[in-house]
Amino acid sequence: MSEQTRERSGRRVVIAGAGMAGVQTAVALREQGFDGPVTLIGAEPHPPYDRPPLSKGVLLGKGEEAAFDVDFTGLGIDLRLGRRVTGVRPADKEADTDQGPVGYDVLVAATGARPVRLPGTEDAAGVHVLHNLDDALRLRPVLERGESVVVVGAGWIGAEFTTAAREAGCEVTVVEATGRPLSGALPEEVAVPMGAWYAESGATLHTGARVERVEPGAVLLADGRRLRADAVVVGIGARPDTAWLGGAVELGPQGEVLADERLRASAPDVYAVGDCASFPSARYGERLLIHHWDNALQGARTVAGSILGETAAAPYDPVPYFWSEQFGRFVQYAGHHAAADTLLWRGSPRDAAWSVCWLREGRLVALLAVGRPRDLAQGRRLIASGALVDPGLARDPGRPLKSAVA
Repeated sequence: MSEQTRERSGRRVVIAGAGMAGVQTAVALREQGFDGPVTLIGAEPHPPYDRPPLSKGVLLGKGEEAAFDVDFTGLGIDLRLGRRVTGVRPADKEADTDQGPVGYDVLVAATGARPVRLPGTEDAAGVHVLHNLDDALRLRPVLERGESVVVVGAGWIGAEFTTAAREAGCEVTVVEATGRPLSGALPEEVAVPMGAWYAESGATLHTGARVERVEPGAVLLADGRRLRADAVVVGIGARPDTAWLGGAVELGPQGEVLADERLRASAPDVYAVGDCASFPSARYGERLLIHHWDNALQGARTVAGSILGETAAAPYDPVPYFWSEQFGRFVQYAGHHAAADTLLWRGSPRDAAWSVCWLREGRLVALLAVGRPRDLAQGRRLIASGALVDPGLARDPGRPLKSAVA
């Protein structure tokens, strides 16, 4: 343990949020030598759990929640569940909760994101989101009964839920306001072929369709169409859960904490990690807000190091990564393609497995792999290294992805 770490170990660390980002921050603090008080506050009453199984095993009743394998007591982590953080007073070094204030020397915001609700349906019966364990448990009987479901939104969550619902034998209709699925995530030429997956699964996909209102047993579209729906599942995005921070720290346009390269917020001794924070990426030359599991895991280690004063470590600038299982396909994405100047295919979307590469000035900056995990692994390393690639060779799905420089 360094002298700097010893000096900082007596401070009280309070972590708001007991999801992946919060739990891993607490664990990383212990792994990196912090022996001071750590309090982990979670809004849900359930022991902290992993979220990816919610849209898979938990939803289909094939498995229970995947509680984190963490011995909180053995690590000396004060776990306080069923308690929501409602505010913070940096001048007083106190976080307010619905069960009273909690004093801190260091505060970590790890409260994740809240799902966006369909206007006018916040309290409507039969209208669901799929964000936490209770959401999955409420939806499980819908699938068990094989009810007809209208899914609003053809993004990642919409696709994963549709996959599970079709596996359960539900009649599924998906309504997407834009002209294609994954419109906020992928360009048209990549996303449009993926729309065919819905029909292959037996689901009906309506694009360019807006919901006018939800009625008992039906969804009415703006063009007058009426869709039968025993249940409605809304998957139209999420926003950082940061309202509790008020004006204590600087927030971005989506309400995210504007963290720096060490994931420090604008207020002294306040940090932010996971879905509720954006950070400046030197790799991509812009600020990134990433709502994915891997970001929460990696960011936690940086926050722990920052709290312990390990400023010599590299700034936080990961290669973003996520994966999704949908319609019998394993889909992986690494990088960030917004500023790419070249898109090239490895294989065809008509194939069982294919990939798409995005290049900028000859360097791989992002990759989408469908059923080609080796492409993803190779591409992720190339993105991290900033290596040049040969576009001609990269187009050949029979060749490995590798640097153009020997």
